[in-house]
Amino acid sequence: MNYEENLESKGYKLPIQANKRIFEAGVRTGNLIFVSGNAAKVEGILKYKGLVGDTVTLEQAQDAAKIAFVNCLATVRNMMGSLDSMKKIVNIKGYVASTPNFTDQPKVMDEVSALAIEVFGEIGKHSRVSLGTSSLPEGTPVEVEIVVEV
Repeated sequence: MNYEENLESKGYKLPIQANKRIFEAGVRTGNLIFVSGNAAKVEGILKYKGLVGDTVTLEQAQDAAKIAFVNCLATVRNMMGSLDSMKKIVNIKGYVASTPNFTDQPKVMDEVSALAIEVFGEIGKHSRVSLGTSSLPEGTPVEVEIVVEV
């Protein structure tokens, strides 16, 4: 089973991405691909809006983070033709729009880390940052960006 099939067996299908941005969805330099931040958009529509700890629950934020991660992977697939060319997920950054009292940003991103390791095994092990912020574009509760080695 290849990585994309393994991801689909976990319930996640890589979307087809339209490249209508004024910046690159991903930039390759040497053997690294830096993927721009992605939100939890399904067919171009945000699945959740609001702040974690207010209108968005921890569980919804975790789901949003996994969807955003999958959207990042779609950029890698679109650039490389396949996820199977990945040698390592180097870094994952998660930005969580949350109330000042919400301090579980790492718990939001724990689900992404678990999915990365479940799907990719050893190459899915990565360094990570989980940051809280007062707001994110379009009202998304979570934005994820990744760096992968190919």
